[in-house]
Formats: sequence, structure tokens, C-alpha cells
Amino acid sequence: MRDREAPDPVRDAARYAAARDDANRAADTPVDVAHRAAEHEEREREERRAERRRRDRAATQHLWVERRIVEAQERGDFDDLPLAGKPIPGLTSGDPDWWTKALIERERLSDLAPESVLLRREDAALDGRLDALWDEAAVRDAVEEFNARVLTARCRPADGPPLVTLVRDVEAEVARWRERRRA
Repeated sequence: MRDREAPDPVRDAARYAAARDDANRAADTPVDVAHRAAEHEEREREERRAERRRRDRAATQHLWVERRIVEAQERGDFDDLPLAGKPIPGLTSGDPDWWTKALIERERLSDLAPESVLLRREDAALDGRLDALWDEAAVRDAVEEFNARVLTARCRPADGPPLVTLVRDVEAEVARWRERRRA
């Protein structure tokens, strides 16, 4: 088995000349213009047909949906649905945000508030959270983490009510935690 052959400039030049001659011969052959024009017209005709089919499908899709609904009604798929024949709750309130509020309530989403409001809530519940901790290091970490979030929120532009939550003194909170533990 031979390894790769060394480049041969004479052979490469002959290959180039042969390829150029083939290209020139191909250019000298007559082009069947009528055949190419017929192919082009056929392609355009197919594209127009495909476009017409797409438009027809889009124009009649509602009929297909209606037919499926009627079939489901005939099978009784819509019988015994909850709230059948009754108004949908929340639609009569006149509140434009009824759907969003219902989603928040239904999904029990609680952290959908501006950061200032969330920090105020957390500040109010911080003593209870600290009381659940068992050692001073954990209390210090929790207060420092809370303070860091308050300071970070102060550096950002307000996206709601102003931030009025104050940072807490770590040593004072640890002392208060110790007092609550003794009681």
C-alpha cells in the first residue's frame, strides 16, 4: 500500500486543463430554452396551486372546528359540565384584571409583588423565622442575608412603592433572639 503521493505539478496542470475544456464544451452545447421555460412555468404553477391550497385551508378551518364541536355536542361531551347554564364567575364584576386576579388566587401565587412590598412582608415575619433557628450562627446568617437583600433593593430603581424597610443590626437581633429563647 502506497502512502500519499507527492504533489505533481504537471499532473495537476493537466487535470486543470481537462476540467476547463469540459466546462468550455458544456458552454458550447446549445441550451434547450423551450424546455427550461416549460420547467419554470410548471414550477410556478405548482407554487400557485400550493398557495391556493394554503389559503383554502385557512379560509375553511373554522368550518372544520365547527363540525368537530357539533359532533362533540351530539356525542354528549358537553353534558354535565360544571357551571352549565350559569354565568362564569368573575365576568360580571366589571374589573378589567379579573382574570389575572383569579389566576393568582387559583394558582396560589404569593410572590407576585414589587420587591419593596415583599421585603416589608419578610421584615414583619423575620422574628418568627429567627425563632425557628437553633444557633446564633444561623441567626447571624439569616439577618445578614436579609440585610444584603435590602441593600441590593436600595441600589435598584423602584418598581413599585418606595422601599421603607430598614436593615437590622445583627448583634441586636442576636441579643433579642437570646431573650426570646429564655422566655
